[in-house]
Amino acid sequence: MTSVDNTPRYTATIDEVITTVVMARVTDFFGFFVYAIASALVFPKLFFPMLDPLSGTLASFGIFSLAFLARPVASLAGRTLQYKIGRVGKVTLALFLLGTSTVAIGLLPGYEKIGWLAPVFLAVLRILQGLGLGGAWDGLTLQLQNAAPEHRKGIYAMVPQLGGPIGFVVAASIFFVLKGFLTDEEFLKWGWRFAFFAVMAVNVVSLYARVRLLNSDLGVDPEVTKSAPLKELVQNEGRTILLCAFLPLASYALFHMVTVFPLAFAAIYERYEIPEVLTVQLIGGTLAILTVIASGVLADRYNRRTVIRISSILIVILSLMIGTLAHYPYAFIISGFMVLGLAYGQASAIVPKRFPAQYRYSGSAMATNLSWIFGAAFAPLVGIGLTAAFGLWAAGLYLLSGAVVTFAALHLLNKDDTPKFEN
Repeated sequence: MTSVDNTPRYTATIDEVITTVVMARVTDFFGFFVYAIASALVFPKLFFPMLDPLSGTLASFGIFSLAFLARPVASLAGRTLQYKIGRVGKVTLALFLLGTSTVAIGLLPGYEKIGWLAPVFLAVLRILQGLGLGGAWDGLTLQLQNAAPEHRKGIYAMVPQLGGPIGFVVAASIFFVLKGFLTDEEFLKWGWRFAFFAVMAVNVVSLYARVRLLNSDLGVDPEVTKSAPLKELVQNEGRTILLCAFLPLASYALFHMVTVFPLAFAAIYERYEIPEVLTVQLIGGTLAILTVIASGVLADRYNRRTVIRISSILIVILSLMIGTLAHYPYAFIISGFMVLGLAYGQASAIVPKRFPAQYRYSGSAMATNLSWIFGAAFAPLVGIGLTAAFGLWAAGLYLLSGAVVTFAALHLLNKDDTPKFEN
């Protein structure tokens, strides 16, 4: 059987690739953070009103993790789909699933109307979101890195990573406006739903741009986006996949510790107002965009490993500051976002070049999905759980452990270096 991918109709310019990659990643993270913020501010009250604020938040974060667990399943299923209907067909189907499940969450009644069916339906829709996210892996990031000039690989590598902080800033801005202009009752009853409807709208635009680019000739080796046989991939590159999954652990954990965690902490313990936290996070998110760009400049001047080492050391220092969140959240949140941009900007860039060309597409997808499970899926749940049981210092210890794992993975990957791989 041969692939049914469409024949390219035109040759895409590098500017089109960059624009589409940024648009796609911003869209992905916008939807990601809309759900994440709602998990801290809305779902504990709407779907778990029978529980106290802490227990309701933990239950909400438990459902939040389901999408990450579903992503590898979608990635494996996507291999078969791509073989049968092509990469364009697979991405279209995945984004359609993601968009419809997101809108369905925005329409979902709360516990007071349908009882326990409400959180059950939320869990099911969250799993469908994960299947959509996992299946939407398009390989455009790999193609962008492959097309990067030798002396600007750091800059090109950070371009997709801009989607993280930009997506968060957009999502947080919507919730800031909704919280500021609506009463608590209006926000909880219907206001939050508009954010989920907005996700569907931007998904449509993103899908058009992705499909157009996927149907183009990107001028790269077709091996870069070719799926490898699963058994052969695991046998030959299993150790590399595992190490690459642990490499970005610190930055992925930090992602939630400066975004969702402070919001949940504020909602549970009521130390400060939610709009105040969102304002600080918007400032931090803007600074993170700048430090993501800085990571690319530093990576080209020195190397990616140096940037990751420095950012991991800064995460260690940041973990010691987490206690300030109780009374002076500005210091931890703003510093955390700045470190996040530096760490996240290059954390995933090393991963693709660890694999030979024939395994790069599948190996990167598998490592990325595992990274999100290990580093991000349970971060809000563990962070709040540790804080409730022992105090903020325990959440800081959790963040510290992520930096240690990143250091270890980087060290082991150093030992695996061969001349054919890029540092």
